[in-house]
Amino acid sequence: MTEPHRDPETGPGPEPEPATEPDTSLTDRHAALVRMADGADRFGSRRDPDDPGDVRAMPMVLHIPKAEPPARSALLRAAATATALVCLDLRVGPDGPWHGEYTAWLDARIRKVSRRARGAQWAAAQEVDGITTTVDGASARAYVPCRLRDLDPRLRKLQVEGTDLPLDDRTDAPDPDALVLWVNGTLDMTVGKTAAQVGHAVMLAAGRLPFETVDRWFGRGCPTDVRIADAARWAESTALGDAVVGVRDAGYTEVAPGSTTVLADLRSIT
Repeated sequence: MTEPHRDPETGPGPEPEPATEPDTSLTDRHAALVRMADGADRFGSRRDPDDPGDVRAMPMVLHIPKAEPPARSALLRAAATATALVCLDLRVGPDGPWHGEYTAWLDARIRKVSRRARGAQWAAAQEVDGITTTVDGASARAYVPCRLRDLDPRLRKLQVEGTDLPLDDRTDAPDPDALVLWVNGTLDMTVGKTAAQVGHAVMLAAGRLPFETVDRWFGRGCPTDVRIADAARWAESTALGDAVVGVRDAGYTEVAPGSTTVLADLRSIT
């Protein structure tokens, strides 16, 4: 179950800023994801800036305490939900303070960079614009996308590589309100890489689903259910055609270019 962020080490995190006027721009925010999803197969035509510092990415921070690390599946659910909440937040809408950076990122190659934090670093990471989600005790925060050169120093210092957790085999029934995401278990991805991939999957799914469905899902807090697919399950899921949408990775890290890393089951929410 998705809960408001409350961390035992640092206390409550900041709540999203309350809207000062009725939220009437969800249709615009959804439309932006529709345009992104429609252009997803054309990522090869989008060129990177000549200066690497001008590359845009969405930062993500995973809370991984040393003494009691979270379950991998719960952390991935938190990362996916946090990403969806940022992309549908009022502040990325046409009149919102995050709109410019967010839309510039959508118009480029969609990149996310996951980092890990604990203790005081996690507390400091809550001060940077973004949204934290906690699922079954696991917390992740997704941030406003930015150019790599503009990344907040409180995030820049956090570790990127070496972020991993053991696989946990979930056998419980899926949440009927959640968007189900199947991770390609034949790929050896770290939890940081997988967090970025499930974040991309929820964006593609929201862009493929009807507005009315996304509206209801957003009203429920964008719950997600992340499962690992073995080879047989993956083959079964890929055969579902338009009932699923997949993330095709550009191959910058960990996997070969063109690998399909995650499938979102569009039938799982109504």
